[in-house]
Amino acid sequence: QPPRPCEDYWWEWKHCRGLRHAFHHYYAHGELPACGRWREDYETCRAWERDGAAAAQEALCKSERARVMERQKYAPVWTLRKSPPPDWYLPLDQEKTN
Repeated sequence: QPPRPCEDYWWEWKHCRGLRHAFHHYYAHGELPACGRWREDYETCRAWERDGAAAAQEALCKSERARVMERQKYAPVWTLRKSPPPDWYLPLDQEKTN
């Protein structure tokens, strides 16, 4: 079974090709979005469902792994805390004696 339903890939491809998304992507990144990968993933997913081809399965899993790695490539903007600050209960306008 594919990692996502094939309709998800189709919807992502249609969304990527939409005028609103293209305008936003161009405004944010300075280039039009590359939507071909979603179409290829949709075709590969259909081949996996239809034929159960091992090559289609491997190609789709590789594409999903690449998508996850691309999302994890960027570090978070804020540093995450392990615990709250020691003076978290004090009012904000009180002077700190540090």
